[in-house]
Amino acid sequence: MAEMENLVILDIGSNSVRMAINQIADDGSYREIKRVKSDSRLSEGMGKAKILQPPAMERTIKSLADFKRIYVKYGAKQVIGIATAAVRQAKNQAEFLQEVKERIGIQLEVLSGTQEAYYDYLGVINRLGVKNCLILDIGGASCELVRVSHGESKNLTSIPIGAVNLTEHYHLDDTISGANLFNAQFSIRKLYAKIKWLSRSYHQPLVLLGGANRTLARINRKRQHMMRIDAIHGYHLTYEQVNRTYLNLLRGNVNQRRQIQGLETDRADIIVGGLLPLIVLMDKVDAKKVLFSESGVREGIITEYVDKKYHGQATN
Repeated sequence: MAEMENLVILDIGSNSVRMAINQIADDGSYREIKRVKSDSRLSEGMGKAKILQPPAMERTIKSLADFKRIYVKYGAKQVIGIATAAVRQAKNQAEFLQEVKERIGIQLEVLSGTQEAYYDYLGVINRLGVKNCLILDIGGASCELVRVSHGESKNLTSIPIGAVNLTEHYHLDDTISGANLFNAQFSIRKLYAKIKWLSRSYHQPLVLLGGANRTLARINRKRQHMMRIDAIHGYHLTYEQVNRTYLNLLRGNVNQRRQIQGLETDRADIIVGGLLPLIVLMDKVDAKKVLFSESGVREGIITEYVDKKYHGQATN
């Protein structure tokens, strides 16, 4: 009987905490056997001071405790815990990490923006078969961008805007005023203008990752009466379809957005802010279509882990 190893990846994002358990065979092949998500909004209320708020920390740690009860049953020995933008930006990062270590028993690794972008690239490139593209991962408190040329990551960057902090800062949660939307767009355009290499991604397809982008795919799959609205890997939309969906989201208040099929009700208040980095980027690089990837940071980490442990090679 071949030996199997269960690898747990805990991914502490700014909007949600996710767990993926992968069963790895001794030849290094693997399959996901369990996936759980909890919307704990760790970055809620961080504000300009960049301080994680006690209720948000408590929600997140409680989610991790729930996850631990699950992964213990799977007899998982190896647990990799990563934290992204909210923890990366937090002034009280050390306090949060200590609390997680004491209560859950794991040492979280806080990924830099560049590391997060690189793992996104690893996750995408091995599973989507696109050789030239621009990857955009929209999270709760940051966006990662990667220029991919001939299958290689040429440029990687992370900017500190995402679904939660854009929504809070520009009041994009309920009925949206033209002035607030314009201000938010203007600030994103300024950030993109600083990324000089973006001009080299002109007319490239965008590969989309992150919760807001997944929601965009689900809304459209639902509208097209597709059976499995979550099967978004490799799904694509045109520039027109993306903009039409966004216009639809802008029309109503938060309660009207909650009625949109394919949109999770607990994401209705941050979806406008969450998709804005994409809307601005499509115009910036004149992208004609977008592609969705189900693989990102977590899959990138598994790829690296398997390459090191089972194939004896580094991916960098």
